[in-house]
Amino acid sequence: MSDLSKLITDTRATLSRIASDFSPAVFASSLAAEDMVLTDLILKGGYDIGIFSLETGRLHKETLAMLDKVREHYGYDITLYKPQPEAVNAYVTLNGLNAFYDSVDLRKECCRIRKVEPLGRALLGKKAWVTGQRRAQAATRGSLMVEEDDPGHFMTKFNPLADWSEEDVWHYIRENGVPYNALHDQGFPSIGCEPCTRAIEPGEDVRAGRWWWENPESKECGLHVVDGKLIRIKSVA
Repeated sequence: MSDLSKLITDTRATLSRIASDFSPAVFASSLAAEDMVLTDLILKGGYDIGIFSLETGRLHKETLAMLDKVREHYGYDITLYKPQPEAVNAYVTLNGLNAFYDSVDLRKECCRIRKVEPLGRALLGKKAWVTGQRRAQAATRGSLMVEEDDPGHFMTKFNPLADWSEEDVWHYIRENGVPYNALHDQGFPSIGCEPCTRAIEPGEDVRAGRWWWENPESKECGLHVVDGKLIRIKSVA
């Protein structure tokens, strides 16, 4: 485990700077473990950073239950952004309900409709957005920085937990009584939509259960991608 006390101090400093220098800012929560750590830090710290989640229409019931857990534990209602019904219907009519299994392109189009387009609406008019991404999560995130320019959304993007390990995340959750998704206790370290997420086997990468039928290099939904490349265009020191 890293020096968790220093990580917490640094993360609080980052959140404070976001709230003071990048208002209005929002945090995009997947309701998974990392994002519950940030939720706890934001709400207990009183930082002026709104929290939203993308309700794709294909989430696990355990993930949706987190909305009530947050409300009960913190007295806070997470804002939900949903896909456009007509876009979902057109995709399903043309390709089938589970066409994302058929090709990477069809999977990414489903992600675009259910996640990327709603994210664009959630970020409209904002100066910065916050994510729970960590470098240790996947090969695609090895160069992740705490602060980055996001040319796709014309704003600054923050990943306050970039330096945190999986052990750091769970130590914080247990020490602070943070509510978490019940799927984490069932072998799901990384959680997305229900048909695209499975439990992992011992020794597998933490994101091995996400789009498990694809190569590791393609395992991003598009939220952090511009022109087919991860948004790592220009980090900010």
